[in-house]
Amino acid sequence: MHVAIIGNGITGISAAIRLRKRRPGWDITVISGESEYHFSRPALMYIFMGHLRFEDTLPFDKKFFKHQRIDLMQAWVTKIDTENKMLVFDGQTQPLGYDKLLIATGSEPNKFGWPGQDLRGVQSLYSLQDLDLLYRNVRGAQHAVVVGGGLIGIEFAEMLHARDIGVTFLVRETAFWNVIIPDEEACMINRIIEEEGLGLVLETELDHIVDGGDGRVSAVRTNSGETIACQVVGLTTGVHPNTHLAKTSGVPTGRGILVDRSLRTSIDDVYAAGDCAEMVTGEERNLIQQVWYTGRGQGLAVADAMAGDEVRYDPGIWFNSAKFLDLEYQVYGTVPRTGAAPPGHTSLFWMHPDGRHSLRIVHNNGTVVGFNLFGIRYRHEVCERWIREKRSVDYVLAHLAEANFDPEFYGRYEVEITAAMKRQVA
Repeated sequence: MHVAIIGNGITGISAAIRLRKRRPGWDITVISGESEYHFSRPALMYIFMGHLRFEDTLPFDKKFFKHQRIDLMQAWVTKIDTENKMLVFDGQTQPLGYDKLLIATGSEPNKFGWPGQDLRGVQSLYSLQDLDLLYRNVRGAQHAVVVGGGLIGIEFAEMLHARDIGVTFLVRETAFWNVIIPDEEACMINRIIEEEGLGLVLETELDHIVDGGDGRVSAVRTNSGETIACQVVGLTTGVHPNTHLAKTSGVPTGRGILVDRSLRTSIDDVYAAGDCAEMVTGEERNLIQQVWYTGRGQGLAVADAMAGDEVRYDPGIWFNSAKFLDLEYQVYGTVPRTGAAPPGHTSLFWMHPDGRHSLRIVHNNGTVVGFNLFGIRYRHEVCERWIREKRSVDYVLAHLAEANFDPEFYGRYEVEITAAMKRQVA
């Protein structure tokens, strides 16, 4: 039995390692044109900022895959011949047969057809190739414009700022990232962005990108008519499932590659998982999940399905985390943005006077359903357990210190948080 896996991100590699444990006698080949070895994609920014070398971002020793008998192939797949179970490659590489196939092609950055979006100096930041391009684009650059108010955008801006390149954010919302997080936290990030010396232009959209006459960006023009001179433009307006290979090979797609709860497509022995997959749930909207943790979870689940188990993927309790501008961020469970809370949901909120530490506890009629943290680190297993066990607000406040896992010499704020939130409950 030969399993081919297209994509060596967290989903593809998690599936390969799980399959090796489940089916020791099977042949496994992981294919990626981006890189030979799996690396930590969130660490790209730290390579650029000089904090890490590329080899420091490899979660596994290069010998690991040989010891696990997982073959790695660096090549771009151009077509999946599902009838003959063959993969066709770019260049001179011979086709590769498979018995079972996992498509884990991830996401690709959004582009919205802006005039000038293909000029030199304009790019997104997703792949190793994007990182190499950024090294070239910043040569001689003095100012950059970053379009979009999300995590990729703020990481892109921090990378440029670390190299003394001025940055202006264009954000169409009234506060940074307030399409995702509540207004208080969004305003906190607004303030920190400005304190760090980054420009922030809210309620403004990109109209077009100006050609300097040599095929390279020289400025952007906003929908308000403002012209901002720049030599680099970061397009960080989100991502969408990378379905191009599946679509051109006849694998059914919608917004993503269509799969059932077992991550199977409608084509025999073809599976899809991770950022590229769209799970048909039978509900109003199909499920697409595009963060590291869900990518890993789907990779483990699809491996079990490929090994022959009856699998029904459970997305579990939502979790995400990040770090930007020295600000830790974690979210667990349900934390609606302002104005979008379901009936019965309300929240308790505390912010430190320094404006860089906050905690929000969301509850549904007294039962805790979510946590939002900035500048404080809480234990994943504790927060998830409290939500899963449907603990009350009173219980969580009484045991709040159990969740904290900040280092020894960091400040602890549970006494102040508990007192402030008890006043809000009363």
